[in-house]
Amino acid sequence: MTENECQLGHKKEIMAVHDAMDVLSGKWKISIISSICYYNKRRFSDILNDVQGISNKMLSKELKELEINKLVTRIVLDTQPISVQYQLTEYGLTLKTIINNLSEWGIEHRKVITGK
Repeated sequence: MTENECQLGHKKEIMAVHDAMDVLSGKWKISIISSICYYNKRRFSDILNDVQGISNKMLSKELKELEINKLVTRIVLDTQPISVQYQLTEYGLTLKTIINNLSEWGIEHRKVITGK
């Protein structure tokens, strides 16, 4: 492989990471996905309780963006009052390994930083 081909491959990798971060960016999306991923299906209020500090309005906005990107599906339940559940799509489930790896890294990072 030539140096030019390596540079093109490297640029594609950087662009791919940029694309992924564009979809998952922000303070909340990965935490929301993690909440849904851990339980498979989550009600709006459950996600709100899991993700510390997020507002109703922000959670609603982030869930809509995750739906647009085909990572989450919204299920309206026939209950009184009506309740809504969110579930990762088949495509969204492809993030499970990444979420697990981030969680493991976060646990180890906390140990390194705190010394515990």
